[in-house]
Amino acid sequence: MSLRRNALLLVLLAGLLGILGEWDGAWARLWCIPAAALLLGLAYESATRRHRSVRLRVVGPDRWRLGSTESLEFVFRQSAERSLEIEVALGGPDSFALESRVSALRLVRAVDGTVSLSARPRRLGTFAWPAARMRICGPLRLAWWPHTLPVPYSPTVVPDIIDRSSRVPGDAHGGGGRAQRAGGSAEIAQLRDYRQGDPLRVVDWKASARRGRLISRELAEERHLELLIAVDAGRASGISAGQIDRLGLFVNVAARLAQRAAQLDDAVGVLVFAERPLALVAPARGTAAVQHIRRTLEACRVHPAQSNPVLAAARIRAASPRRRLVVLLTDLLDAATAELLEAVRLLQPKHFVFVCAVENAAILALPGTPPVDPLDPYRSLAATEYHDALAANVRALRARGAAALTARPDQLDRAVLGAYQRFRRERRI
Repeated sequence: MSLRRNALLLVLLAGLLGILGEWDGAWARLWCIPAAALLLGLAYESATRRHRSVRLRVVGPDRWRLGSTESLEFVFRQSAERSLEIEVALGGPDSFALESRVSALRLVRAVDGTVSLSARPRRLGTFAWPAARMRICGPLRLAWWPHTLPVPYSPTVVPDIIDRSSRVPGDAHGGGGRAQRAGGSAEIAQLRDYRQGDPLRVVDWKASARRGRLISRELAEERHLELLIAVDAGRASGISAGQIDRLGLFVNVAARLAQRAAQLDDAVGVLVFAERPLALVAPARGTAAVQHIRRTLEACRVHPAQSNPVLAAARIRAASPRRRLVVLLTDLLDAATAELLEAVRLLQPKHFVFVCAVENAAILALPGTPPVDPLDPYRSLAATEYHDALAANVRALRARGAAALTARPDQLDRAVLGAYQRFRRERRI
């Protein structure tokens, strides 16, 4: 309970009358009147507040995409005849990024009072929203009375998806790719000059008319690939990567890559690993395969142990009778370079390995920042060493025959999807 202005005025009046009573005996007992009024008023408010109930409902997504910002509406309602003045402090689970604030509302009977709040999830899972802390003004406006109101809302945070508006370089689904179908089992690889003996069905008559000479379509047999995405859930995956942690970023990239592979009718699976392989979904085609992968990714959690990519590579090698594209989403600094190189050695030449890692954008920006603090030159030197170590690890992986890239958190999914499209176009798998 905290006193409001009306109560403080009664306290002040009682104090003044008490002082006057010390000077003049005729005023000696008058201070009891405002004191008694205050006590009786507080007792009345305490008794009546039990009958002034407030109900709350939440309007928001039941399934929330990891890393996306959504708006929640907290709708308050009360049924008493008198209007009710409240102040409510809204927050969220620790795994959500949001700005807590206090909102003041005056609730009229059967009329909703709404408070909007934007939040962004940073972890996968199902989260119970914490109770709203509020205080209710008494009918005599003497005090604020504390109250805790349960929030009936438990959203589930799931991996991200590819929106229809997304565009990836070289993506035929985005309108910028190659390959228009030239039949049920072939696609156009490129246009070239007509060669003697080319069948008439491969002649592109429109292109021939534009160029003034015969142009043929070079066809390539359509191939369906197998893709396995390995997600590192070791201790380094708990490090922040932009708005979410690295595991959340890897999960989003894996979910979006699986969705793209299904759109291209490639078989796709996923392996989650830390100090050992934790979960494996064998590559398969279609929507059912993507849903199975998403359910597996939703259950991902950061493990406190150091990752072991060698055991993950051994599991992939043992379970893979066919050549696959293995996309390894990991950290290039925490994991020992020797272990990554050994993992690549185990997987090649049977599989084509693609190692993807995230860069720390804040660290990479330090070398170009003007020094302000005496320690800034040392921070800049450490950032340069960080960049050089990343580049050296990428070169070592490429020298071993693997594809490798690093990208900033907001660019990683686009870089990975673009590389996947390029590998398919160049038929490197």
